[in-house]
Amino acid sequence: MTQRRTILTIEDDSAIRSGIVDALAFCGYDTIDAAEGVSGHLKSIEAVYDLLLLDLGLPGMSGLEILRSVRKLRPTQPIIILTAKGEEADRVQGLSEGADDYVVKPFSVKELMARIEAVLRRSMGSVHAGLVEFKGGVLDFPRRELRYAAGGRAELSEKEAELLFYLVANSGRAISRDELLSSVWNLSPKGISTRTIDMHIARLREKLRDTPEQPTLLLTVRGKGYMWMAPLPGAEA
Repeated sequence: MTQRRTILTIEDDSAIRSGIVDALAFCGYDTIDAAEGVSGHLKSIEAVYDLLLLDLGLPGMSGLEILRSVRKLRPTQPIIILTAKGEEADRVQGLSEGADDYVVKPFSVKELMARIEAVLRRSMGSVHAGLVEFKGGVLDFPRRELRYAAGGRAELSEKEAELLFYLVANSGRAISRDELLSSVWNLSPKGISTRTIDMHIARLREKLRDTPEQPTLLLTVRGKGYMWMAPLPGAEA
């Protein structure tokens, strides 16, 4: 289930931003970037990405405002804040507002990449580790199976496991069919029917024993897509 990760960088210093984007591309990441707060905020809530690198001192809209907005809409989104040396109060506030880590400028490419990899590992760790509890049982991703609390199990196809993995990793956020086609099937959504996604969701609901009339796990969000409703282990209810 390996796929290229996308990093969104919001940084107003053009030299720093270019350096980060070039380093990310060299290390195999796909990149999105913005040079100021307003456009950065729009991308942070609309774009599809795996981790956000967020400068706090931005023109137009502050990094802390963007952080609060992203945390409200995407509770599990990995975020690393970029701060100037000596701005301890900002770092503390950023962490208290929900940032996963911070990097102090000036920083080395080696340090930045190490922190990115560490945050991505932590954020996906409960899913990658394999055992994710849900109402009625346990998801075991390495073995691609569901184990029911009442006994018995159901096997997942590779694509069912990838789809469920993506939904669980983005718990609490409605995922559009276009995003699922792009991120799970690695297909451009233009001109492609999304019926295959709906069929996979139907099969997952059957295996999860989740009814479409009164779903408790996989919610259909009208006009937006699908959302995994069960919180990740350790997340606030």
